[in-house]
Amino acid sequence: MANGSRQAAWEFFGAELKRRREDAGFTQVELGTRVFVSGGYIGQFEQAIRKPQLDVAQRIDEALGSDGIFERLCRKLIDDRRYADYFAGVVELERLATRICEFAPTLVPGLLQTAMYARAVTVAANPFVTDEYVDEKVAARLERTHILADATRPEYWVVLHETALRMPVGGYEAMAGQLTHIARLLRERQVMVTVLPYTEGAHPSMGGMLTLMEFDDAPPVAYTETSFSGTLVDDPTVVKRAQRAYDLLRVATLSPEASLALVESAAEDFRRCASTT
Repeated sequence: MANGSRQAAWEFFGAELKRRREDAGFTQVELGTRVFVSGGYIGQFEQAIRKPQLDVAQRIDEALGSDGIFERLCRKLIDDRRYADYFAGVVELERLATRICEFAPTLVPGLLQTAMYARAVTVAANPFVTDEYVDEKVAARLERTHILADATRPEYWVVLHETALRMPVGGYEAMAGQLTHIARLLRERQVMVTVLPYTEGAHPSMGGMLTLMEFDDAPPVAYTETSFSGTLVDDPTVVKRAQRAYDLLRVATLSPEASLALVESAAEDFRRCASTT
């Protein structure tokens, strides 16, 4: 489904939610209480600013006696086989975010990946799949990167652990190209990337990847991911803790200038290795 069509479908979801809520005689606050979200969230669902998670859609059906329509709509709209079930909602939110902050402990995050790097990551995780499957996954990942080229692109901050610069994902040539790509984005001021060096040792987000997203008209969210699953969190208390952890990470990184120098130095090291093999 194209982005425009998907947004139109979410707008239908919101309009139908508003109609059925009003028919049931509930205010936004009253419905929110019944489905364990705020009345403000119900308003954001109705305006298609924010998309409900599947369990919220199920509770809305139960509260409104709507015979599963919101669950079915939600499943249809988040059913994008290019992405894991737990990640589809994140992709939707990326398109709406005004600021995205990520911590990448081992791999370059998807929004920064080149085609060669993305292919290597995909094949490593799925060694027995077809080329068509790999092509589809890589295309989906590169499609996500388009938000960084858009005139209304979000502020994009990344803390890369030095591990992500040193591990030769896809081989020396792929890594040289990947790091050169990051350096170019930095020099063109499209992104802000700083490096957390090995020398920092322990850090406040050692459990895995962390993404924070902020929006104009909606509260921030956090997303955490491990090797086989991810969790999208909008609980204000948890998001605040994640933001604090990210702040602690950021103050421990190298300066932007030193980070750029390290990225370019690592790229040159990989180029040198590629030329001698």
